[in-house]
Amino acid sequence: MEMGNRFDVPEADAFTRAYWTAAAGGRLLIRRCGACARAHHYPREFCPYCWSEDVTWEDASGRATLYTWSVVHRNDLPPFRERTPYIAAVVDLAEGPRMSTEVVGEAVREGAGLRAGLALEVAFREGIPVFRPAPAR
Repeated sequence: MEMGNRFDVPEADAFTRAYWTAAAGGRLLIRRCGACARAHHYPREFCPYCWSEDVTWEDASGRATLYTWSVVHRNDLPPFRERTPYIAAVVDLAEGPRMSTEVVGEAVREGAGLRAGLALEVAFREGIPVFRPAPAR
């Protein structure tokens, strides 16, 4: 898959290509610092906590909890225009980082059933990580 040829996938560069390639294959990557051991997301070439450049890619578990969300009813930018309403969200990944994303699934159409702390799992839509409610355990 050629990255950057659709409106909703950022153009990959030499650094982010690993992230987008993994996502296209159904894997969510985060970065972990070798100096302070903290994980971060969005991917950066240095640790945003201690500024170390000793950071590596790591597979995330795909588990998260819902921190906050908003139902977006109008967005004139492609590709969002055709997807309204959609749920823009911020989730807390199990590994610690907070991530901006979208919550998907018929069970949460237009925000029904959402609550802070809701257990979520990663899903992928056309190579983009999104989240859906996790099955009850």
